[in-house]
Amino acid sequence: MRFRRFSFNLPNQFCVTTCASASLFSRVTNTAERGNLQPMSEPGTEIEVTRTYLQLTRREDFHAAYLDDERAQIVQVQNCPASFYRYLYGEVGRFYHWTDRLAWTDAEMVRHLSQDGLTLYVMYYAGAPAGYFELRQEADGATELAYFGLLPEYIGKGLGKHLLSAAIDQAWRDGTTRVWLHTCTLDGAAALPNYLKRGFQPFKEEKYVTTIAPDEELRGAL
Repeated sequence: MRFRRFSFNLPNQFCVTTCASASLFSRVTNTAERGNLQPMSEPGTEIEVTRTYLQLTRREDFHAAYLDDERAQIVQVQNCPASFYRYLYGEVGRFYHWTDRLAWTDAEMVRHLSQDGLTLYVMYYAGAPAGYFELRQEADGATELAYFGLLPEYIGKGLGKHLLSAAIDQAWRDGTTRVWLHTCTLDGAAALPNYLKRGFQPFKEEKYVTTIAPDEELRGAL
């Protein structure tokens, strides 16, 4: 795994979170009477979710909010191991219903990370992983902020606006014509206000229904 230090002309230091679609959950319960293991599906709870699409079409509308804290460092991760990506995805999205990629094999993760135009950046705080973002350049020149978020232990410390500022800045430095993302009511309560304060404007909204597993803990705005 190679790391490239992420730096700006601004100080060196620097979840959308995007909403994953529902996955099916099941458990294997021991059935004593039959003396073996039998799969038993547990019904989940269906909830309605609102997804909001936002975009930033002009760099001059971007309102950065960096922390003056040398303990926060952001680096681009190249040739990221599947195990490390799985850790980031699972921990950052644990309470926000990020489920789509949990079942991916190592090969599927490596194939995803090897796509042209996709870049991964990790923020470390005092040497420990604290969050990440994933940028995906599109054929029309736009850039999607595909995944973004913090590990639970680093929420509420001002690092979210710091990391988001870095993600937006990097997209423009890479030559994007537009930065866009989507968030939803499963995301943290601070997500949408953070995007709006950085200059994003909503351009589309939709509703969908997803299923929450019985043992799934949510900490989103919903």
